[in-house]
Amino acid sequence: MWGRFQQIMFFLLCICIIPNGIITFSSVFLADTPHHSCLIPDVNLTQDWLNSTIPKEVVNGKQVKSSCRRYRLDVIRNLSAQGLVPGRDVNITELEQEDCLDGWSYSQDIYQSTLVSEFDLVCSEQWKQPFTSTIFLLGVLLGSLFSGQIADRFGRKPVMFATLAFQSISAVIAVFSPFWSMFAFFYFITGFGRVSSYVSAFVLGTEVLSGRVRVLFSSLGVCLSFTVGYMLLPLFAYFIRDWKYLLVAISLPGLMELPLWWFIPESPRWLLSQGKFAEAEAIIRKAAKINKVETPQFLNLENHSALTINGDALNLDISLLGLSWMAVALEMVGKFAVTAGSNYMYVYVAEIYPTVLRNTATGSCSILSRAGSTTAPFLFKLKIYFEYLPYIILGVLSVASSVAALFLPETFNVPLPQTIEEMSKSRRNLCLFKNNRRKYCSSAEVVEENQNL
Repeated sequence: MWGRFQQIMFFLLCICIIPNGIITFSSVFLADTPHHSCLIPDVNLTQDWLNSTIPKEVVNGKQVKSSCRRYRLDVIRNLSAQGLVPGRDVNITELEQEDCLDGWSYSQDIYQSTLVSEFDLVCSEQWKQPFTSTIFLLGVLLGSLFSGQIADRFGRKPVMFATLAFQSISAVIAVFSPFWSMFAFFYFITGFGRVSSYVSAFVLGTEVLSGRVRVLFSSLGVCLSFTVGYMLLPLFAYFIRDWKYLLVAISLPGLMELPLWWFIPESPRWLLSQGKFAEAEAIIRKAAKINKVETPQFLNLENHSALTINGDALNLDISLLGLSWMAVALEMVGKFAVTAGSNYMYVYVAEIYPTVLRNTATGSCSILSRAGSTTAPFLFKLKIYFEYLPYIILGVLSVASSVAALFLPETFNVPLPQTIEEMSKSRRNLCLFKNNRRKYCSSAEVVEENQNL
């Protein structure tokens, strides 16, 4: 049944997931590298020498101005004072070069400022630019490890809202960082809060909703909500070209959702696992009242089926310029497939683990995927050795993951386990395989659950 209570929970939890999509890929715009060259201080040089101070170099078959080198400024100053003309009186390619001792000049054609221009993350400091994304994803990895245990201890709802505020506040504080290492620290904390709020919202939805509504939420609802946030990020970045204002702007949606605390209940399943039967019963009766369904005077809250009230990166290079339409199509198909697979991983984990461990298991099982994400910014740097090497590596890993999935048990039409004992029992009763006409299951409990739904 698609009751009013289910509708409210579905849409409110989806709204809570949107900020995660916005903040996840923020480094694409925050840490983009604008065109830059060595800064030439205000010295007494002729216009010809000003135009010739930066040496030319070949990049990808094109001759461009060097981003990290300049001709020695004292030599240029002496030659200019003598009235010599570059190219006519002096062969400038033979002049000594030096590093950008006075800093860099950054183009503002696209951005007013980015992390790169703010902290000079170029040349010898260029490694910090992709490492910024890695630090964020390391925070996501750590959040995957610990947030589940925290949510299983203190509840899904408080952890979801606390980490939602946590990620937004830490992102705002990062704006005031005077140096890169301080920004990286708060960006790490932002990543920790990002995954913690996401996983808690996901698990809360899978435990409060039931049947087809739960499947719809954990697949379509979660994916679309995250995608909405993903799509809103470029819109923010298009109108806000300064990284500080952009980071503040994309942090506000998380803070604006805090009032939803008074509209989203705690998971009754978690309350039951903690022995809080009165609170769980109050939520169930309130849900039944909203759905205009009569509840019996006595609820068997120790039976998990009583909770069924009628009524859960591939981050590819974004630059597709120069690729043929076939390459673009294949890349988008691959992105679609990997996104779908990674999201169904959360659905599967939520269905196979019991309530007492569900949040911990969901976070723990995402650690390996986050470990892969932390290496992604550096993975695409391998194309300097062979253009297609990153795609070959990703393709091999995808095939290996598909083969590994063949050895996992099926959970279709199997009720959510409430305890570890029920998990062990449900594993013995899992459907081995199915077709369009028959479902080969050994458990009558599965049929009974379907009838209840």
